[in-house]
Amino acid sequence: MNVLKPPFREEPSSEWEHYKLWVNAKEAIYNLPYQFRTDTYIEGVDLTDLSTLSSAVGATIEQQLVDNLNQMRSVWDPEDKYSEYAFIRQAQTFPDILLSKPGGENNSPILGIELKSWYLLAKEKEPNFRFRATKDACALQDLVVIVPWILSQVISGRPKLLKPFVENARFLAEWRNYYWQRSRETRGDTRIIIPENVHPYPRKSDAINDKPVSDSGNNFGRIARTGIMDEYKKNIYGERISGIEIGHWLRFVKMFSEGRTQEEIGLEFERFERQISQKAEIRTNGKIEVIHTILDHLRRLIEFE
Repeated sequence: MNVLKPPFREEPSSEWEHYKLWVNAKEAIYNLPYQFRTDTYIEGVDLTDLSTLSSAVGATIEQQLVDNLNQMRSVWDPEDKYSEYAFIRQAQTFPDILLSKPGGENNSPILGIELKSWYLLAKEKEPNFRFRATKDACALQDLVVIVPWILSQVISGRPKLLKPFVENARFLAEWRNYYWQRSRETRGDTRIIIPENVHPYPRKSDAINDKPVSDSGNNFGRIARTGIMDEYKKNIYGERISGIEIGHWLRFVKMFSEGRTQEEIGLEFERFERQISQKAEIRTNGKIEVIHTILDHLRRLIEFE
């Protein structure tokens, strides 16, 4: 009987010629929430319709993140050794972003980033991003980056970024397969078809995705369900927007997607408002006026008055 062993996270050697650049690039990614600038502003959208905007706004954010990374050159290239290189977004192929010389497919990339945004108040309480690329399509230095966002005033404002989830792409591909096989050991459908002769930075026409023999629920590759993001998600939902934990905001938004009556929503809103207003940290940090302004706006939005 084969005993499944969890994969080992292997990273580029410190002897690699671009190692310092790779370290600096990761630092730049973690700094994106503090450096992110956008002209996108959302206002006047019904609360129940906000989640429908997540795909369109998310795509805009992803492009703007590439622009922001290039504007942070002093972080990832402080000695100006890579002046001919830039982060370039490529459509409909893996990975989403390459750090490469602009101007043609023959230029060898230094690293790749599979980048996805995650709207924190979406109906699903986790990112639904699917990562199916086989490990051999990932160079050792490639990264998977998931960037959570929320509107600055919860139901309006500019997108506000929070700390991204960053993981080694090759390790994540191995972890995904390990989790899939381990979780299905008793069902007899653990086999995964792995494409052959795959190399990092494949062409658009190359078949690079691992495929399970059986996947009736189309869940293969849903990274958030493999447990690797559990601690990260817990910390993100503990972050505060306008003085209230994001987890509480999510609970409030979910009230409108569960088919409740207006009366039930009204009672739940009153409980929500009471619990939030009683939190000691809100009363002591000067946020209470802001909270009441937002709650009053929400009350009018859902026509309680």
